[in-house]
Amino acid sequence: MDKNSFLGLVLIGAILIVYSIYTSPSEEEIQAARLKRNTIENAQNVTEEISKSKIVRADSGQLTQDSVIESNSALSDSVLNIQQNQLYGEFSQASEGEEEFLEIETEELLLTFSNKGGRLASVSLKNYMRFDSSSLQLFDPEASTFNLNFFTGSNKNIFSDELFFETKAKEAAIIGDDIEEIKYTVTTNDGLKKLSFVYKVKGKGFTVDVDVEMEKMDEVLDIRSDEVVLNWAMETPSQEKSIENQRNTSTIYYKYIDEDPDYISETSQDKEDLVASVEWLAFKQQYFNSTLIGKEPFDKYNASIETSFDENSMRVKKMNAFLSIPIQHQEFESFEMSFFFGPNHYQTLEDLGIGLESLIPLGWGIFGWVNIWLVIPIFNFLDGFNLNYGIIILLMTIAIKLLLFPVTWKTYLSSAKMKVLKPEIAEISAKHKDDPMKKQQATMSLYKQAGVNPLAGCVPMLIQMPILFAMFKFFPASIELRQQPFLWADDLSTYDSIMSLPFEIPFYGSHVSLFTLLMAISMVFYTKINSGQMGMDAGGGGASEMMAKQMKIMMYLMPVMMLFFFNSFSSGLSYYYFVANVISMAQMMAIKKWFIDEDKIHKKIQMNKARPQNKAKSGFQKRLEEMAKKKGYQPK
Repeated sequence: MDKNSFLGLVLIGAILIVYSIYTSPSEEEIQAARLKRNTIENAQNVTEEISKSKIVRADSGQLTQDSVIESNSALSDSVLNIQQNQLYGEFSQASEGEEEFLEIETEELLLTFSNKGGRLASVSLKNYMRFDSSSLQLFDPEASTFNLNFFTGSNKNIFSDELFFETKAKEAAIIGDDIEEIKYTVTTNDGLKKLSFVYKVKGKGFTVDVDVEMEKMDEVLDIRSDEVVLNWAMETPSQEKSIENQRNTSTIYYKYIDEDPDYISETSQDKEDLVASVEWLAFKQQYFNSTLIGKEPFDKYNASIETSFDENSMRVKKMNAFLSIPIQHQEFESFEMSFFFGPNHYQTLEDLGIGLESLIPLGWGIFGWVNIWLVIPIFNFLDGFNLNYGIIILLMTIAIKLLLFPVTWKTYLSSAKMKVLKPEIAEISAKHKDDPMKKQQATMSLYKQAGVNPLAGCVPMLIQMPILFAMFKFFPASIELRQQPFLWADDLSTYDSIMSLPFEIPFYGSHVSLFTLLMAISMVFYTKINSGQMGMDAGGGGASEMMAKQMKIMMYLMPVMMLFFFNSFSSGLSYYYFVANVISMAQMMAIKKWFIDEDKIHKKIQMNKARPQNKAKSGFQKRLEEMAKKKGYQPK
């Protein structure tokens, strides 16, 4: 055998070894196969024994119809017992039972507990209703999961929601500062080892404490494991008029230790492994949330979260979380947690002091700051007068417009100066129509002589933009507007429909929102008045001509776009933009009539032009000339 043949045989042998290792079953798969085989073998043995008994009894003439039924029943029970012993081991006796529910009522919550798994099976919010006025359930028993999963020393894989727990608690109604303790306990077959869920329900508030208690479970749990896996999942029911809006705002939030809260994207189906210990985890719906908070952090081992949805289902979204509870293998252990079941109300969540207010999407950066420090305080102040929310939005809009009036004044004054210079700019454009470089230089010289900054109107506009975007985030996220009527709208948190169409228009929908329609019409008038009064409705050369073209495009295109975009949005948002446009038009007409005298502005500009001018070019003029040169424009 030569060297190459020997090397080939070694490589083939190595490949076979690696392949056999890769394809060999894991320890868990071996145990599962062994369990299945033992179950089948034991069942077959029992069947054979009962069959032999039948033959003996038949030969002796003792086999009757009743004895056949008795034998078949004994066979079924024996097989079931074998299966239960093989599956549940020390907890086999607790695997049999009948599910029973227990209701506990507080001032805000209606809680339903189940003895199967000792879990909190459903939660309803008493002071809130669905859009159709029916009871609002955050989750229900058929589409929710809450269990502990662990391996025993005999290698049994136990899920607590497959076991029947015992409790001495009775149905109760709790109010005020009263606290009711509900304890569910499951024991091993010998009655010595216990696993318990201890719920402490307060008469007031949205919080429910729950402790996981383990007594002598160190004798049951697999010594090789340092965690018990907690699986919490729910497929959330629809609460609002638009299921699409709910899907686009429902997701899982979580918070690592000493970090800002994070979340899975609302608009996609995603799975994410948790890479650090978690302080709390929230299943966020559009206006409500169910949050699990650990008194001590949940471990990161095998921790993950996942969201998914079925477009054809009436359920909004399925949210699933796997968390790890650390164990020390001591005789008695407990892990303290608490649930929060309540509204996405900023002040309520902020008062918890754990950063849960981040569930309310107020916008990132400066937009969120505007909402937190300006919009929400004004809204809460007006809300204290118990006014209709449509009136509150109107008053808030007026207040913000008055606050921004100096900015509006600056914008209008700058535009008025540009309007006065418009004839001279047009003259320069005609004189230098074949030489863009000279036209630009002459225009900049005119601006300098007149003391006009063509960009002066842009800065005030930039100041207003954060407020416009902040409002865009604030209104759809405000639970205060939920199911609040105003004029023809029965719910300011969702779209107002004055007409249902017999067909669906792509990107628009099958209904007509009147507030959105009014907003689009007001945008047309606002843009028309703005372009006319600011002198942008006709060409003037340079920046004015470019601005005029852009304004004409906006005047016809933007309202149509907004009509499609806002038709299924919060009617409160469309109403705010409509009112804001009307107030802006009124401000412009008032400023023009009582505050701006174009003749005085023109006279002042002429006086500035008559003064001796510094020949040095401004930095702005130099930059414009450089840009023109880069584009290939050279003076003739």
